[in-house]
Amino acid sequence: MILIVDDRPENILPLKKILELHNFTTDSAESGEEALKKVLKTNYSVIIMDVQMPGMDGFEVAEAISGFSKAKDTPIIFLSAVNTEKKFITRGYSSGGIDYLTKPVDPDILLLKVKTFYKLYEQQQELKAIQNSLQQEVEIRKSAQEELAARMHELRFILESLPQIAFTIGVDGRIEYVNEHWFRYSSNASVFPETHPEDGLCEKWEKYFEQGIEFSSEARLKHIDTQEYKYFLLKIIPILQNGTIIRWVGTFTDIHEQKMTNELLEHKVELRTRELLDKNTELETTNHELQQFAWVVSHDLKEPLRKIQTFSHLVKDKYLSENSEAVSYLDRSINSSARMSRLISDLLDYSRLSVTAHFQPTDLNALIEELLLDFEEIIRVKNAVIRIDQLPVIDAIPSQIRQVFQNLISNALKFSKEDVAPMITISSDIIPTKDIDVPESPSGDFCRIVISDNGIGFDEKFLDRIFVIFQRLNNLNSYEGTGIGLAIAKKIMDKHNGLISAQSIENEGAQFILVLPLVQESPLTPIKTEY
Repeated sequence: MILIVDDRPENILPLKKILELHNFTTDSAESGEEALKKVLKTNYSVIIMDVQMPGMDGFEVAEAISGFSKAKDTPIIFLSAVNTEKKFITRGYSSGGIDYLTKPVDPDILLLKVKTFYKLYEQQQELKAIQNSLQQEVEIRKSAQEELAARMHELRFILESLPQIAFTIGVDGRIEYVNEHWFRYSSNASVFPETHPEDGLCEKWEKYFEQGIEFSSEARLKHIDTQEYKYFLLKIIPILQNGTIIRWVGTFTDIHEQKMTNELLEHKVELRTRELLDKNTELETTNHELQQFAWVVSHDLKEPLRKIQTFSHLVKDKYLSENSEAVSYLDRSINSSARMSRLISDLLDYSRLSVTAHFQPTDLNALIEELLLDFEEIIRVKNAVIRIDQLPVIDAIPSQIRQVFQNLISNALKFSKEDVAPMITISSDIIPTKDIDVPESPSGDFCRIVISDNGIGFDEKFLDRIFVIFQRLNNLNSYEGTGIGLAIAKKIMDKHNGLISAQSIENEGAQFILVLPLVQESPLTPIKTEY
């Protein structure tokens, strides 16, 4: 915008028309005081100023404007029809004017000067804007430089306080800074410590440096004084600023003691593993020998027992039929030898559980149906009633799982109440997990089989004892048995990855709960369990 200052409106009007015709925006003031007020509020590109005005003349207004920092660079063109002498022209320039024209003024000349000064003013403003921008950029860079220097000072302070060897690397790959620990392994701050030739550390690091990613590796550094290699963990990470790597920070952490300890432990573990393998081989050999011994001993023990029983019966029937006291003593001897024979047989059965066997699909209904034929006589004698629900087909070792049901059904028939017909129920359901009390679920992976009876039962405080070998809760004279049957059942259930438990109240019967997987994890893989 161009400001025209003249105390006579008839002089202002033609100038406004000429300038507006050439697309200039104009403003006017009819006194020096009014011009100063407008200059304080508005930025003007050019001021056309009449020299001779009442009150403040043009020179005084120009001098006042030059004192304003905001408008001091605004071009002022003086116009005068009276003050045409050299001294007035000189004063015009000295008071801040950029040109001095005398009236009458050639409009074309005036227009040309206005355009020139207008353009110069605009360029000057652009230059100022650029200067201000550059100044701000300089200030920002200066502030960033100061901040960077402060951070570098802080980083170096931190690196100096670390117990590790610490250093920084520039983007050109050269070492910028190292802390005091560096000089234990390198005499030169710009050269990496000497590493073991087998480590190949430099080659590894160069690949990570080129890719701009974090690097971590074990290295053996050579101590300057002792000339010994020690283990360190090297870690170098990139420092980013606005997504660009500005430097790398690295540390060497001493792990020598830890490494030596680990190697010692590994050596001890290796020795211990070798010892265990040797012991295991020895144990397998011993176990095999014990199995052979059990077979031989059981055969050798049973043979004299059979003879004792046979000859005892012959003596009793042929020579002592009239002597009741001798018969009583001989019956006790015969019963004791029979119990010894059963005990040997049960021990032999228990030892057989360590023999390798295979899982295979087993129909439990068919297995129990066949098993009950063995109890046909005792079932008839005791008028026992046995009810069997539909049982599932599971992966099992048939001979062993048959032994479990045989022992449990045998106990249910044996420990019945006097003059009360035994009632035995075998039921099953499908459950989701290997747990005694979990609710049933038709889509589960396990079956729960419950064998319940109405016999004499037992006190549940002895529950932990009944599955231990040779443990008995009843009088030997009242009930036959060796105390091995439930221990065999427990061992077989463990071998089948199952559970066995019991619930009972004295004189109100008992129930035994079996939990078995429907499908073994490796049904065709031989398994071997040793006890």
